[in-house]
Amino acid sequence: MKYLIFGLLFVLSLIAQGATPNIIIIYTDDQGVGDASCLSPDSKFQTPNIDRLANEGIRFTDAHCSDTVCTPSRYGLLTGRYSWRTTLKRGVMKAEAPCLIADGRMTLASFLRDNGYATAMVGKWHLGMDFPGTPDNRDWSQPVTDMPLDKGFDYYWGIPASMNYGILAWFEGRYAKVPPTLFTQKKPNTMGGVFRDYRMMPPYETTLKKGLLETAPDFIDNQCLTRFTDQSIEWIKGHTAHSQKPFFLYLPYTSPHKPVVPLPEFQGLGEAGAYGEFMIETDYHVGRLLDYLDAAGLAENTMIVFSSDNGPETTWKQRIQAYQHHSAGIYRGGKRDIYEGGHRVPFLVRWPAGIKQPGREWPQLIGQTDLLATFAEMVGTALPDTAGEDSESFYPVLLNPDATLDRSPMIHHETSGRYGIRDGDWKLVMSHKKKTEPELYNLARDPQEKSNVIADHPKIVQALKKKITDIVCQGRTTDGATQPNDTGWWQDLVWMDEAEYTLHALPRVLETLDVH
Repeated sequence: MKYLIFGLLFVLSLIAQGATPNIIIIYTDDQGVGDASCLSPDSKFQTPNIDRLANEGIRFTDAHCSDTVCTPSRYGLLTGRYSWRTTLKRGVMKAEAPCLIADGRMTLASFLRDNGYATAMVGKWHLGMDFPGTPDNRDWSQPVTDMPLDKGFDYYWGIPASMNYGILAWFEGRYAKVPPTLFTQKKPNTMGGVFRDYRMMPPYETTLKKGLLETAPDFIDNQCLTRFTDQSIEWIKGHTAHSQKPFFLYLPYTSPHKPVVPLPEFQGLGEAGAYGEFMIETDYHVGRLLDYLDAAGLAENTMIVFSSDNGPETTWKQRIQAYQHHSAGIYRGGKRDIYEGGHRVPFLVRWPAGIKQPGREWPQLIGQTDLLATFAEMVGTALPDTAGEDSESFYPVLLNPDATLDRSPMIHHETSGRYGIRDGDWKLVMSHKKKTEPELYNLARDPQEKSNVIADHPKIVQALKKKITDIVCQGRTTDGATQPNDTGWWQDLVWMDEAEYTLHALPRVLETLDVH
């Protein structure tokens, strides 16, 4: 309670000074905890600008994305709700699909917009858009719908999805700057040497054939980082020249996700091949943004959150062999995995005007879903029961180096549908397929998840099983009225059948309806 009071007083003092902070979220793509030199002393390349965020802010060393692949992690980040509560139970979306964020669902952008912020997104979306027409009959004079501008953002500039899904064009608002009227397939990428990769670059084809992706004549894969950074700076510059509103910028980069395409000036740097060069380029663009904030006098009261959507791509194994570079750090697994390497991610927060004792490390559990509740506490606005169901604020940690949080358990989820639950030091990986048995790890003693101790702790297993069942069935992690998941029971909930799911959820549903 004392931290909450202290936090509210601090917020009131900032507001009284007209100092509500600007917010920038820099979101990398497939970056592991070992892919930043501030988090990995043995890294084979240096990231001085990312390191600057850590040295001038807080390193959260037990921070997690809400899933182990792209689309669901982005949903969790923006909504404060686990994506497996939606219709997307496994995998990722293509570029063209109904947006996973339902109309009316609160997002970071809509919440901050409604609390006085100008909101912008520049970068990769990958949550679904509705494009005009069909691939063989497009009308690019018509607007794109069900996209960032419909989910709380005032401004959008970027690409719809990962490049292997198309549609490859630079969009501003609801329209492509140059319409994607040509077509392409993946081309060989020789930068990675023995690592299999692809390019999305000219020449492009004029005729649609099976398997080809729509692309604009001016699109080329290695321009994403430069264009996204340029456009972010231009948007901030334009906004601050004409408005006193604080701003929120969501900047999801496309690196170091494939295609790994460092620009020529970064090639030959570091000791981890093209992948290391691509991370060095990513760091360079982070530095460009930091330099602009310094020059514009905006750095002091701009909060920057830096994180990644999941752990490193499976080429992390080859990087260990070829370069002795460990993209997942000490942790087991990588992208798509239920183990720590799949979802433990870099998480840095810098806010010179707000953070007390910068340069520190905070080792307790947090998740990307927690940003919505954190921003809500920061601006002094309570979330409704229908928003941020899996979001818990870590705002006191920014203000008080001695803060502790009594956080609820966190649910982990891998792309194949397997679940895990983390509570304190304990992590229970649930059974999944017929040949998959549950596993229990004590992460304080065994952060690399080498020793499955499930046979030694039956009471802990039962307690964690009850907790994950409650969190799944009641539609939320946080306190508040029960909320429905977007579907009924699904097949990945192998530790309970459909009847158990319905029976478990029914009393809570009746309670919310005030039925006795």
